[in-house]
Amino acid sequence: MANLPGRAGRYVKQSTGYSAYIPAPLPPKPQVDYDNDLQTLLSNADRALGRLDGVTSVLPNPNLFVAMFVRHESVLSSQIEGTQSTLEDILEFEAKSEHAPVKDVEEVVNYVKAMNHGLARLPQLPLSLRLIREIHQKLMEGVRGGEKTPGEFRRSQNWIGGQGGTLKTATFIPPPPQEVMPALDNLEKFLHSKNMPALVHVGIAHAQFETIHPFLDGNGRVGRLLITLSLCEARILAKPLLYLSYFLKLNRTEYYDRLTAVRSKGDWEGWLKFFLKGIADVSEYSTETARSILAMREKHRADFANNANALRLIDHLFAKPLITIGDATAVLDVSFPTAAKVVEGLASKGILRETTGHLRNKRYRYQPYIDLFAEQEQQAEHENEWPQAISSGDRGTATAQSQQATEAAPSASDDTGELGSAQTWGPKSDA
Repeated sequence: MANLPGRAGRYVKQSTGYSAYIPAPLPPKPQVDYDNDLQTLLSNADRALGRLDGVTSVLPNPNLFVAMFVRHESVLSSQIEGTQSTLEDILEFEAKSEHAPVKDVEEVVNYVKAMNHGLARLPQLPLSLRLIREIHQKLMEGVRGGEKTPGEFRRSQNWIGGQGGTLKTATFIPPPPQEVMPALDNLEKFLHSKNMPALVHVGIAHAQFETIHPFLDGNGRVGRLLITLSLCEARILAKPLLYLSYFLKLNRTEYYDRLTAVRSKGDWEGWLKFFLKGIADVSEYSTETARSILAMREKHRADFANNANALRLIDHLFAKPLITIGDATAVLDVSFPTAAKVVEGLASKGILRETTGHLRNKRYRYQPYIDLFAEQEQQAEHENEWPQAISSGDRGTATAQSQQATEAAPSASDDTGELGSAQTWGPKSDA
């Protein structure tokens, strides 16, 4: 069922001459074809996520560790949109270091805030259009694109294409303004339905959100936030330990190809196979990361088994791996000399590394812990080097269109979650 044009939607010519894509209502019709490959991938993804969720139950204080996983996902998701900030930049910014870069960093920090806001709201408010608007508000507050009605669904046409492009050169034109709310209303009803496997449900919802592109900016990041929030709402994950953007960034071209094939050929199955392979692979990586953290914690705590202050500070470092002696003084509620002795003790064992080289105002970092995530971030820089998710003969995608869009770097001012930069259209445009 890989070639059914019109199954996922169709292009409709607008009064001003351009054609915009109107998505078909969910769930897909004909319904998803659970062939042997899709069933196997779904089973693998379910098992891998179960193992990842099981790690949460053995973490001594899950919330200490979750912060770093959320930062990691935030960095990778934002990098898909062209930001240059790294995990190190975010940690420096949060520590209010004078060396912290400002460019792009606040966007990633906002992603963390949006994720945490969504997770905090889920017990009171289910995934809904209201919550999506709240998340978008947090994401766009005070950063580039912040002038584009944060927290409000768009009332003008946007499109996706190369930087500086127009409606005439767009690679994809989402629904016109008058079709946005009907499509979103259907998506919200679908979010609340429970008539298919949960992971298939999440994958379809993500693709549909990206097709609707309901905001003037920030659609890609909000769409990926919805994946994590959906998994937590469905209680598939107790904590947001999955960083799927690692897989999506490594396979960015195929990510776009798969979404394009849903629209052009109705190939929901091809997208779902790609999505489920990503869930399974990243769940395994996330599980190994969590286990490595547990082993590291036990090893480092063993070195200071009889030092209560050192044990407390080690646990604190899993949430905030950059620290000064002043910070340690506040965390431990001890005198400065006592805190200095604890910090220097950790440094003598290689647990902390001093970064300034100064005699005063020293700064330290929990380098072994940071390295666990930094290495994966560096791997993600080598896009498309992940083993092919699905065999090339199975892709059935608009490769030429997607390649053209990938070669056009994402706009410095617009977040697409798709093929290049998003722009707004109005009467004064040259479309």
